Amino acid sequence: MFIDTHCHLSNEDYDDIDLIVKENLENNIEKIIISGCTRESILESLELSKKYDGVYVTIGYHPSEAKITTIEDISLLEKQIMEAKVVGIGEMGLDYHYGKEDIDLQQKLFREQMRLASKYNLPVVIHSRDATEDTIKILKEFPEVVGDIHCFSGSIETAKIYIKMGYKIGIGGVVTFKNSNLYKVVQEIGIENILLETDSPYLAPVPFRGKINSSKYIPIIAAKLAEILDISVEDVSNVTLSNTYALFDLK
Repeated sequence: MFIDTHCHLSNEDYDDIDLIVKENLENNIEKIIISGCTRESILESLELSKKYDGVYVTIGYHPSEAKITTIEDISLLEKQIMEAKVVGIGEMGLDYHYGKEDIDLQQKLFREQMRLASKYNLPVVIHSRDATEDTIKILKEFPEVVGDIHCFSGSIETAKIYIKMGYKIGIGGVVTFKNSNLYKVVQEIGIENILLETDSPYLAPVPFRGKINSSKYIPIIAAKLAEILDISVEDVSNVTLSNTYALFDLK
């Protein structure tokens, strides 16, 4: 069995969510954790978690929302994180890929959500793109908080810094890409520090690269990790399940 620790599931991306959930179960995906990271997707994700037994959510504001997220949004988020199947805050963090004109707003939003995580003892899901130094700096301001570095694509050295701080490393379909050096990170950090994720509908693994992604492809990612680490797929399943249950309060 497997758990997809980070995906996006919405009617905008999928024609038949009932079918998606059915296919997940058919492919040994025991549970999925949806990330709601905008006002609209937070509401939709919460509704999906109420409809499906194996669906849990993390909710928070993506750095791309920094310019439009209000004090009222954060106040509402504080109430929403109390709902039954919310297991973490995020994805949140920093994204400087398209520029730094809103850097102050991004960092402010990041810190506000980290404060909520600290207050309510919830794990966080971190998005960091072209912003490693500032991401680490802010995370170190909240040493009591732990979480998941979602869709990791950094260096071995950076991965080790995050792990030392108590974070797990989210590995998805990118590890199957021929041009990816992520296998070197996987070899160095070992399965005990890894969470499985798809980030669907994005970043489908080979041989589905370029097509719409789905949690049902988690076994492909697991098989690649098993190959890289020279362990069994069963070991990948057992350890990543243990990692996931330890981090997120899944029932």
